[in-house]
Amino acid sequence: MLDIAAELHRWCEEGRDFAVATVVTAVGSAPRQPGAALAVDAAGTAIGSVSGGCVEGAVYELCQDALRTGQAVRESFGYSDEDAFAVGLTCGGTIDILVTPVPADDTRLRPVLAAALSAAALSGESDGRPAALVRIADGPPELLGRALLVRPDGSYEGSLGPAPDRTAALDRTAVDEARALLEAGRTATVEVGADGGRCGEPVTLLVESAVPPPRMIVFGAIDFAGALARIGKFLGYHVTVCDARPVFATARRFPDADEVVVEWPHRYLDATEVDARTVLCVLTHDAKFDIPLLERALRLPVGYVGAMGSRRTHEDRLRRLREAGLGESALARLRSPIGLDLGARTPEETALSIASEIVAARRGGSGVPLTGVQIPIHHDLSASVGMGWIGSVV
Repeated sequence: MLDIAAELHRWCEEGRDFAVATVVTAVGSAPRQPGAALAVDAAGTAIGSVSGGCVEGAVYELCQDALRTGQAVRESFGYSDEDAFAVGLTCGGTIDILVTPVPADDTRLRPVLAAALSAAALSGESDGRPAALVRIADGPPELLGRALLVRPDGSYEGSLGPAPDRTAALDRTAVDEARALLEAGRTATVEVGADGGRCGEPVTLLVESAVPPPRMIVFGAIDFAGALARIGKFLGYHVTVCDARPVFATARRFPDADEVVVEWPHRYLDATEVDARTVLCVLTHDAKFDIPLLERALRLPVGYVGAMGSRRTHEDRLRRLREAGLGESALARLRSPIGLDLGARTPEETALSIASEIVAARRGGSGVPLTGVQIPIHHDLSASVGMGWIGSVV
């Protein structure tokens, strides 16, 4: 639901009645992932998408029904062998949808959702504050759609509780689960007991994280950096270009970057904040910049590390890094040469090669052509939560 936060927040401020349908689970080649949402107001206006078009009509009707009845529902949509063009996912996947009515006079759910939507709408700003929205996506019908807004420090608004004597336990469990997913910047479902434990009547929680955009830090103010900044912004990163040479590191040369920093790369890395979603792209291919920078980068829990250079440059770089004290496990994090084998020549093609490798590493893709091979189109990375994802162009 937070993917349409800005528009839904405006609906809340305008006092509109609306219902929101959210993808809870997606299996197989489903076009949208958990958290994707479609909302319909009382006038019939729709925003968002849950399937890329496959089941939008049926979900739209479910939203209208929820507005009429005031009842939250959960519905599954899957592929239909009898008629691939009937209601169902013709791509072969299955999605579960949670549909929740949010009338303007709702004093329990609406304030929590409004606060979550406000937090999500601001999360893209440099001073945005992370928050997680937790909703009961499956369980006793009377609990469907109940919500909590959880912040990184563990404070929260709202309640999921099925009864006064079990409310606190379930809320505490939800807060703990949400904080863990929020730290990783992930949206996922978690199954717990209705009493807050791991037994008893199961309750499925949908946790949606609203976090600032992941960072892409590009070291080296060269033409390849300009192309990479453009594609980084397209992919939703907050892009920083850093170079020690003020004549090259200018906002005029890199208009697509969110910020341009004049500083020695390793000093900037020492002073800035990074996390498991951060991408570091080292395009300087100059040992006096590369070695102190990579020595630090390969020790950090970031998602991807890359360093431009020829194979000869790479071998020399590995030797220098070993002399600097890095072990083989740290060096193994460095994918070299950077990027996928696209035959890239131009800065734009090279940036596409690097971005393709970043996406493959982030999503668990192999990077091989899909034509003629029996491999999943969409990958499940739930087993690698918190592991990070690391990677250096010829």
